[in-house]
Amino acid sequence: MTQQTDQQTRQQLQGKRVAILATHGFEESELAVPRAALQEAGVEVDIVSPEKDGIRAWAETDWGEKYQVDTPLSDASEHDYHGLVLPGGLFNPDTLRQDESALSFVRSFFQAHKPVAAICHAPWILIDAGVVEGRQMTSFPSVAQDLKNAGAEWQDSEVVCDSALVTSRKPADLDAFNAKLLEELAEGKHQHQHA
Repeated sequence: MTQQTDQQTRQQLQGKRVAILATHGFEESELAVPRAALQEAGVEVDIVSPEKDGIRAWAETDWGEKYQVDTPLSDASEHDYHGLVLPGGLFNPDTLRQDESALSFVRSFFQAHKPVAAICHAPWILIDAGVVEGRQMTSFPSVAQDLKNAGAEWQDSEVVCDSALVTSRKPADLDAFNAKLLEELAEGKHQHQHA
């Protein structure tokens, strides 16, 4: 990004607000790093969760830090946000994909044509929300067949963007993931983003 483009993107991001939907067992870097990148760009970030008293991260091989929940899922609405981020991990998306309130919340961003970014195992949530058919996507390799079975076109790339749906494979892809997330958020609603 050129300095002028970066400045323009920063201006477009002013006043934007993003929800990060997570529960216990999210991969710590996949929440903490995008949150820091968003905040550094001037975006307000809320951690939204079915849990009210904080959620515990998974830090590669063991339980990590506890993170404060800003907004309980029961009080959250897509109308309050300009975009949605879904961190991965194993436990986190496997729990959220079985929670109809979480799936409904995710679906609402697609219906409103807003940017959604999912990394690692988080596309499991998108599969159960019924929003991946016909979409170009990537994910952690073990999720690839699940995405293909659900009708997505899977690619092995550090970041794939399909009309405001941003996906990446793993923590090593976070720089590319964050850059594309900020770009899509700055652009705003995309008419081809759909449920």
